[in-house]
Amino acid sequence: MKRHEAREQAFVLIFERSINHDNTEQIIDAAGLSSDIIIDEFAEKIAVGVEENEDVLNAQIEKNIRGWKMNRLSKVALALLKLSIFEMMFEKDIPVSVSINEAIDLAKKYGGADDAPFVNGVLGSVAKELGEKDTDEKDH
Repeated sequence: MKRHEAREQAFVLIFERSINHDNTEQIIDAAGLSSDIIIDEFAEKIAVGVEENEDVLNAQIEKNIRGWKMNRLSKVALALLKLSIFEMMFEKDIPVSVSINEAIDLAKKYGGADDAPFVNGVLGSVAKELGEKDTDEKDH
């Protein structure tokens, strides 16, 4: 499985958790029982990492969503922000620009019209806060 596909699978796991509130392992187990779905190792690592670091990720999101409340964000945008910020903070071998661009692409595919620009703006702010210069912001 390509990294892009694995990241998309991680997004689905994170999104699913936001809806049914099971833990990631329960979701993975249920996916394996109900079909022939095989969860990629990278996808599982990211989804579990997001779950384990949710408080830190939520704090980063809250600091950077100026004028918004967490409960007003779409579940798609929130899942993508968690995934990408996790990568920015904990996956040092993934360039920040890749994390941001992948999140924007997934927001365009799964989100509403406003999700991709919103995700881009928030992740750009997070990247600056984390001291990253490699943000490749599309709106500047």
